[in-house]
Amino acid sequence: MTGLVWFRHDLRTSDNAALSDALTAGPVAACFCVCDQQWREHDVGDRRLAFLLRTLTALQARLEILNVPLRILHAPRFEDVPGALEKLWDELQVTALYFNEEYPLNERRRDAAVAERAKRNRLDVRRYAGSLTLSPGTVRTQEGKPYTVYTPFRRRWGELVDPVAVNPAPAPQRQPQAPCAGDPLPPALGGVSHELEADAWPAGEAVAAASLERFVIERGSRYHKDRDLPAITGTSALSQHLSVGAVSPNQCLKAARDANGGQLAGDDQGINVWVNEIVWREFYRHIIAQFDHVSKGHAFRTDYDALAWRDAPEDLHAWQEGRTGYPLVDAAMRCLVATGWMHNRLRMVCAMFLSKHLLIDWRAGERFFMQQLIDGDFASNNGGWQWSASTGTDAAPYFRIFNPASQGKKFDPKGVFTRKWVPALAELPDRYLFEAPTREGVDYPEPVIEHSAARQRALDFFKAK
Repeated sequence: MTGLVWFRHDLRTSDNAALSDALTAGPVAACFCVCDQQWREHDVGDRRLAFLLRTLTALQARLEILNVPLRILHAPRFEDVPGALEKLWDELQVTALYFNEEYPLNERRRDAAVAERAKRNRLDVRRYAGSLTLSPGTVRTQEGKPYTVYTPFRRRWGELVDPVAVNPAPAPQRQPQAPCAGDPLPPALGGVSHELEADAWPAGEAVAAASLERFVIERGSRYHKDRDLPAITGTSALSQHLSVGAVSPNQCLKAARDANGGQLAGDDQGINVWVNEIVWREFYRHIIAQFDHVSKGHAFRTDYDALAWRDAPEDLHAWQEGRTGYPLVDAAMRCLVATGWMHNRLRMVCAMFLSKHLLIDWRAGERFFMQQLIDGDFASNNGGWQWSASTGTDAAPYFRIFNPASQGKKFDPKGVFTRKWVPALAELPDRYLFEAPTREGVDYPEPVIEHSAARQRALDFFKAK
């Protein structure tokens, strides 16, 4: 009897119920499918592929300690995965397949095809909710329907989650003998070497665990005050690790509980706000798991599919390149392209600017973010973009339109972040940094549109849908 653990975006040995249960049952091998063509079709960028490969390298080292061989399968598209897995389980005489669930539609279809083929081969299929605390379908309204607004979802989630039960899965035990030899890792994924920006983005569950501990100890209690300030390190810096599963939400929640007097909602306001952010991540996964049209490129609110977005390639390129004439937007976009990361407050500002100031289809921005972000994650990225564009789960009407100048004054008042990424404005006094009329003679573009005019145009646009 041999168990096969199929790793995907759960690249860790800690708090991995699929791995722990498999090792308890008997001899275990592990595998990972390289689906480079499919990943590119899903807009996975170079940085993320390099980070994924580094995380996979770290996972292989941890698995070697457990005496679990890691086999690498090449399945260019998801439709190739069932056949590749079948060849492996035939070779190893596998009797049980273990894996953690994924929730976008294509991934669920892939998993269903694998499970069907496994059952035809009389394999026992064991599936786990490794990337969520509560599985989709368990958080429902009194009428038995999925929640479509965050606040009531958060309330019900809190009622269902027992803070004492938020604990990682049992630590996996080393098996006495490996059932087969492992495979060498590929030198590149999708043509991208693991060396790309390796110093800037270290990877692996040990790195993730250290980052989690450091955040909770050093910054957790100030999170509610610092998380909106892009000039400082005020966030958890865990998003890239969560996106590949090097750390789990349960591990994060346990750390939060332990730092908050044994409660997920305790006396530490910073930790309480951070827990809410983890639940936001869960909420968006529940959305894509229960509303298939979201994975098909549609607006969550399908009536907004009829919006006649502007075809404005020059404006889109100006936004992508940080040339909109709005310093905070431009600083954020230049930071994204240069580093592969953007502060969450700025993601909302930039997304709202594209979809409401420029009236460009939010899907163009969603795609660009996925191609650039080190922490690119379909559920969170799509949820954030649709929230900003008012086509998604936001309970507020479409007239929520951020003023980039006001956002800059509020969250980067000294211009530390803005000056770093828009050096042409570095010598301007603080009080003039975000105001266009003071930039005469400065090598910086005029605003692509004036804010009040953009706001009125957006209001008219949404009213006319």
